[in-house]
Amino acid sequence: MTGIHELQVEREEQLVASVVDSFANTPDPRLRTLITALTRHLHAFAREVRLTEAEWTAAVGFLTAVGHITDDRRQEFILLSDVLGLSMQTITMNHPVDEVVTESTVMGPFFAAGAPEIANGGDLAFGASGEPCWVDGVVRDELGTPVPGARLEVWEADDNGFYDLQYPDAQMAARAHLFTEIDGSYSFWALTPTPYPIPEDGPVGRLLAATARSPMRAPHLHFMVAAPGYQTLITHIFVGGEDLPDCVFGIRDSLIKSFDRQPPGTPTPDGRQLDRTWTRTRFDIVLAMDSAKS
Repeated sequence: MTGIHELQVEREEQLVASVVDSFANTPDPRLRTLITALTRHLHAFAREVRLTEAEWTAAVGFLTAVGHITDDRRQEFILLSDVLGLSMQTITMNHPVDEVVTESTVMGPFFAAGAPEIANGGDLAFGASGEPCWVDGVVRDELGTPVPGARLEVWEADDNGFYDLQYPDAQMAARAHLFTEIDGSYSFWALTPTPYPIPEDGPVGRLLAATARSPMRAPHLHFMVAAPGYQTLITHIFVGGEDLPDCVFGIRDSLIKSFDRQPPGTPTPDGRQLDRTWTRTRFDIVLAMDSAKS
């Protein structure tokens, strides 16, 4: 290290070696790999930036605040991972480029189990505010064969930019699950996605403000698609034609879709006539076979 006395460098390197060696007897090989690599990289970071004690204390305080604000309705650690790009990097590494299979992206911190079931053609809004949006498509496998009975979990924010979990009444809205038909098809009513900021009232929001970064997410609709014999897909679709800044780096070009706005009174695919504008989009999904099936 330039400008640092060689005895200081030697002392720092000896400490790194001692900490790494302390994990040498970890029984689980993968845990041993993870913890020793983490140790080396953390020490390398501290040494590269010459981390001060005050900065270390501030970092501990920041992580403590992330933990304190996290509860069963808000996952600030996932939000932190998202804005650092770690979530998307993990997905990128674990889902290599495949020109056939639908691309994955971040799950985000607002998934909730136990969403109500709707039939095909049903409405997942459950009172959430926003412009109606008709979504349909077909779920197939890599060979083009329809996947019947695939479970689709779908969730989104309302047009105020909030998920149901962010409201105090805890009523589920703008989320549901449904199953594909025998031909792999599915359809439902949702809300036209709108851009919104991630929660800014916590430590992650303060981090973005301190680094002059936008808290905005591009308008999107979340999907999680699961079927026996296939890898579970976690993804979004994004509204094409919009300015698409995304503070969690989740956009994939293949996931940008046209949401075509329809005038009031235009007959809908299920035979309604709405007295307001609505949009429609199509999202055909290709699932990857799991290793057992392939």
